[in-house]
Amino acid sequence: MKKEDNFTQLVKENSERIMRICCYYGNGGISADDLYQEVLINIWKSLSKFRGDSSLYTWIYRVAVNTCLTHAVKSNKYYSTKVTPSPLLLNNLADNELFDKIEEEERYEKLSEEINLLSVIDKALISLVIEGLSTREISEVIGITEPNVRTKISRIKTELRSKFKIEKK
Repeated sequence: MKKEDNFTQLVKENSERIMRICCYYGNGGISADDLYQEVLINIWKSLSKFRGDSSLYTWIYRVAVNTCLTHAVKSNKYYSTKVTPSPLLLNNLADNELFDKIEEEERYEKLSEEINLLSVIDKALISLVIEGLSTREISEVIGITEPNVRTKISRIKTELRSKFKIEKK
């Protein structure tokens, strides 16, 4: 199969997941569509170098996240990068009992605000959790050990939960 055919198939199968990652980081000077194009260019350039050390799915996330983080660094937008997860994906992140008395829309807005106060790397981690990646896959994408991923995610969730407990008092 030719490189063009592989690329076309890869984009067809992964365009939604790539776009979601780009939407998390697409603001403050560059749109999600522009980031999406950058990710596709980087995938095209790197496709022949893919060694198969991880799954193609994980590799795509790595290229997408690294492209978005590189852009954040270049444009000095560490703290203006916004994560805007869909409300349906938030259930991967939070325990529902914390939000019994908060309406779904308010919960979504508040959680999105709190996520956007996180550092860029914490946003990258939590966006991958929201996407449903395993800790092993997140470890491969981010480039840190799996125990470190679990620890960081646990701390992020604890921090987010504490924000909601404070708000509910």
